[in-house]
Amino acid sequence: QVQLVESGGGLAQAGGSLRLSCAASGSIFSINNMGWYRQAPGKQRELVATITSGGSTNYADSVKGRFTISRDNAKNTVYLQMNSLKSEDTAVYYCNAEMLTSLYKPIQGYWGQGTQVTVSS
Repeated sequence: QVQLVESGGGLAQAGGSLRLSCAASGSIFSINNMGWYRQAPGKQRELVATITSGGSTNYADSVKGRFTISRDNAKNTVYLQMNSLKSEDTAVYYCNAEMLTSLYKPIQGYWGQGTQVTVSS
């Protein structure tokens, strides 16, 4: 069974930092894009940042210059370093990975369970 497990969420003050991690485990042949999304109360889930297997990155305008996404392919892990946090960054953060888990199935997207990030002003 394939799963994504996030860690690193919590409470931070405005202007502070947090680092999220997401590790993929199970029977995995390959991982393509990995990314972070977030969902604030009463709002739709939105893209925060993505990274390809080759390391190319993409960010939402709201986090550019403050957040950095990276990955360790040997560990099947993606990270999100969040600096200069703002109250509007408060949300549940979800990890997403496009993974090939069987030679008989196409690549599928998988989601983590989510981790809460709360920024106090």
